[in-house]
Amino acid sequence: MNVPNLAALGLGLAAKGATGRNPLPEVALIGQYGHAVEVSRGKDTITGHWEIAGVPLAFEWGYFPHTIPAFPEDFLRTLKERCSLPGFLSMAHASGTQVIENFGEEHVRTGKPIIYTSADSVIQIAAHEQHFGLDRLYDVCRVARELSFPMNIGRVIARPFVGETAKTFTRTGNRKDYAVSPPSPTLLDVLTKAGRDVVSVGKIGDIFAHSGTGREYKVSGNPAFLKATLDHMDGVGEGGFLMTNFVDFDTEFGHRRDPVGYGKALEIFDAQLPLIMAKLRDGDLLVLTADHGNDPTWKGTDHTREQIPVMTFMNGMIPGSFGRRNSFADIGQTIAKHLGVGPLGSGEAWVH
Repeated sequence: MNVPNLAALGLGLAAKGATGRNPLPEVALIGQYGHAVEVSRGKDTITGHWEIAGVPLAFEWGYFPHTIPAFPEDFLRTLKERCSLPGFLSMAHASGTQVIENFGEEHVRTGKPIIYTSADSVIQIAAHEQHFGLDRLYDVCRVARELSFPMNIGRVIARPFVGETAKTFTRTGNRKDYAVSPPSPTLLDVLTKAGRDVVSVGKIGDIFAHSGTGREYKVSGNPAFLKATLDHMDGVGEGGFLMTNFVDFDTEFGHRRDPVGYGKALEIFDAQLPLIMAKLRDGDLLVLTADHGNDPTWKGTDHTREQIPVMTFMNGMIPGSFGRRNSFADIGQTIAKHLGVGPLGSGEAWVH
């Protein structure tokens, strides 16, 4: 795998700090790096992002059993009645792409939405954009979100797709996440309250339930995430914050257990990374990290739980290591200190 820019920012060295082995060739270091341990009990998107933003979760989300149906009978019955649905398909733990292939044609024929879950605290509902209707899918998900609050479920996700046969069904970029609000102010909330400019690219707005997320740009796919990031970097006000989630690594390669595709995607991102670095102004801090693991060589299709790499760069930065961080929240606390706000409720800032 050829990722010289990520290596220069310390990706391989972060791996060595966490595991004892550097899988990348030795190169001259230009940034600072470390590795972080999650203190929250989960390993899902919301949990990871909230902890990064300074809010580790002290409680456990609700989860669904490996039964069919996986969902409570009264939940399914009420959702069916309130949304005037003929029924549901799947109702089990499933892979998002496989479940559409397995049930998509029956869904189009019967009008029954596909509802499924995973090892994470989530309800996912898939439906065809044309045959079922995108707005109708969103309405169903809003009702499911309301009904799932007593079960303490982290997210309800609308998974629209298009195509006419099992082999041509494709999920679209109109995914929509219905999350709960963070239990305490995140870095984004603190910045917003301080009057700072906050820019959210991708699904960041959904992840934080649109609390403190400022100007939101909902695009789909790593190329669009990169373009939106580059397009809006110059417009971020002094003391502001831009956050982007490059979700393709997770959805296209991690969940699908495609290590070769994952490696190629990292190489593409690495080749484009200088475009971001070139736009950094003096005093701008770039942070590259992850919200959870998703080992593409592991069994199953769910998130995995590893330490995460943390890499930073700033013009004039003295290269080095800030070592093992005992919480993802150290990332948010460091950013808050850099921007002159806070302190946040959790995390310890490092010197950079």
